[in-house]
Amino acid sequence: MAGHSHSANIAVRKGKQDAARAKRFSKLARYIMIAAKNGGMDPTTNLRLRYSIEDARAVSMPKENIERAIKKGGGDLEGENYDEVMYEGYAPGGIAILIECLTNNRARSNTDVRTIIEKAGGNMGTPGAVSFLFDRKGLIVLDAKQYPDEDATMMMALDAGADDMQTEDGAYAITTDPTQFHSVLEKIKAAGLEPLEAGVKFLAKTYVDLDVEMGKRINRLIDNLDNNDDVQSVHSNANLTAEMSE
Repeated sequence: MAGHSHSANIAVRKGKQDAARAKRFSKLARYIMIAAKNGGMDPTTNLRLRYSIEDARAVSMPKENIERAIKKGGGDLEGENYDEVMYEGYAPGGIAILIECLTNNRARSNTDVRTIIEKAGGNMGTPGAVSFLFDRKGLIVLDAKQYPDEDATMMMALDAGADDMQTEDGAYAITTDPTQFHSVLEKIKAAGLEPLEAGVKFLAKTYVDLDVEMGKRINRLIDNLDNNDDVQSVHSNANLTAEMSE
């Protein structure tokens, strides 16, 4: 399903990403700091901050770490300034890749990301080189086994303001306009549905099928990027399967 791989890619990578995040609370702290800096320190009025806090709690980030990150972002405590940076490039096989970073040193991040990509046999691109291949969308993934009435789930999602829902590999992939994501997520949770994954992401317009060995190379590259402290999210148009996950 080269054109419909949102939930499949998430399912393949979610376990690895959750384990990595649990070991590196600093990444989640940066999200919280940026959210507090840009939208204020009150999570009841700053939805981005609220969901950043929920992500941190989901991996048992200590309460004091969360509170300290909020205060640093809001200016109550001294902290470093982080910039949001997007890098674009090509992975092996011509696969398009987007790398979202939060960094206090752009030169370091640029060097690190370039080195990781080139060592894997890919190359960096200029701004706009591959971003046109992606759409920024809100994505909410539900376990289809928990909610077997597909028609009812779709109607609920559409009534909540979602753009679309697709059934993929035992999961429902609900997409929204980025500006409506938080509203739709709130309504879905209020209806008693608990997402496997939810966030505003870059989703490929179409996905590229790969053989297993190339898929493993792409997975290794994404893992190496994920392991860099400045890298927050990695998006590609590779149709990755469980068989390609090492």
